[in-house]
Amino acid sequence: MLITISYSGPEPGDLGYLLHKHPAKVQSYDLSVGRAHVFYPEFSDGKCTAALMLELDALELVSKRHIRLGARKGLDHYVNDRPYVSSSIMSMAMGKVFRTAMTGRCDSRPDLAASPIPLEITLSTVPVHGEAGLPKRLFEPLGWKVTEHRLPLDPAFPEWGDSDYVNLTLAGCLRLRDALRQIYVLLPVIDDSKHYWVADDEVGKLLRAGEGWLSTHPARGFISNRYLAHQRSMTTQANLLMGNDQDAMNDKAAEADPQSRPLKVLRTEAVMGALHEERARSVVDMGCGEGALLKILFADPTISRIVGTDVSAQMLDRAEERLRLRELSERQQERLQLLQSSATYLDDRLRGYDAMVLMEVIEHIDLERLPALAAAVFGHARPKTVVVTSPNAEYNQLYPGLACGSFRHPDHRFEWSRSDFQQWASEQAALWNYTVEHRGVGEHDDKFGTPTQLALFRRA
Repeated sequence: MLITISYSGPEPGDLGYLLHKHPAKVQSYDLSVGRAHVFYPEFSDGKCTAALMLELDALELVSKRHIRLGARKGLDHYVNDRPYVSSSIMSMAMGKVFRTAMTGRCDSRPDLAASPIPLEITLSTVPVHGEAGLPKRLFEPLGWKVTEHRLPLDPAFPEWGDSDYVNLTLAGCLRLRDALRQIYVLLPVIDDSKHYWVADDEVGKLLRAGEGWLSTHPARGFISNRYLAHQRSMTTQANLLMGNDQDAMNDKAAEADPQSRPLKVLRTEAVMGALHEERARSVVDMGCGEGALLKILFADPTISRIVGTDVSAQMLDRAEERLRLRELSERQQERLQLLQSSATYLDDRLRGYDAMVLMEVIEHIDLERLPALAAAVFGHARPKTVVVTSPNAEYNQLYPGLACGSFRHPDHRFEWSRSDFQQWASEQAALWNYTVEHRGVGEHDDKFGTPTQLALFRRA
């Protein structure tokens, strides 16, 4: 098994700094099933090539209990291609040998490590399980020019046709860190096999290695499913987390033009920011609807216990579908619970939580029912933190499609001005022994304020 990495630049020898491997030395590393060697077969003024070669012991592979090569009772556990192909074992070796390079750290050449550089990478004897052209489908969207050379079953008998193994050449201009991470993930995906049993921490490995490129890949679901060995609950969790990561990337790209960012994104950011400030570890999303905020809460590893409530059983069914709760593991399901309840009910199940969020909820309740809501939230559930958001009626004048005096949503019972909202919030804080801080969400207008207003209540 062999991988070569070639760099052509003004100072080709800088590849040694990026990989943290000296070009003048052959360096060897012990693996659980053999040895990995790094050496430089080419080092000239115009080009530098580093090679990673694996030597695996077939008997060691069989003797290791944690190595998964096939059915223990079948012959394929003893007779297989694992010692000779670039598979998940090569990914494991890359993770060990090029660990620092995969983080993107290079104290000697920090600017080069952070920049795309011209690379040519060859991968020998890659097992391809799937449709023709699978490597191109996976690598080309990442900016690589892919050349496949399919190996014959036997060169002496060309009439037998080609095998399922290819030699790959990848050419492109990428950061070395990204190139190594992509290969680390995609080798076992192309092979559709892993040499070890997939555990819960595998989702974290995938997210760390896929940071910055996997969430936008057109075959993201396919990659996640194969990398996680078709474990449905893990694949669901990974896709949920990467979906959130994609939202964050879109937001970051739009920072230069605040008007291009949806208000719902800014509102969610403001709510999550308040929860992080208050270090909330358990959260109730009151009036969760179809689960938009629940999805963000579930993707946040700092929040250990989440409850979503809604008066509508149909909405809860949609939230369950959106979050794919039935596909999650038991442990993951225990972290998130959906309850049918009303914001005006005294519900014992909602007591004892760090925070409660009412995001765009109060304006859907009749004004005469608001005292019952306040009693249920501030008096009965009594969380340490309450976050309430509501539309700012003054800002409605800036929406050209909204008729004068109209509400933003047909189900709204009222929409308050800033002074009305602040007065209500201050009254509840004084009545139930809370303090309150007022914030604006969205683009600020000098005359009309922000489109959304937020009240952050802290229990005194």
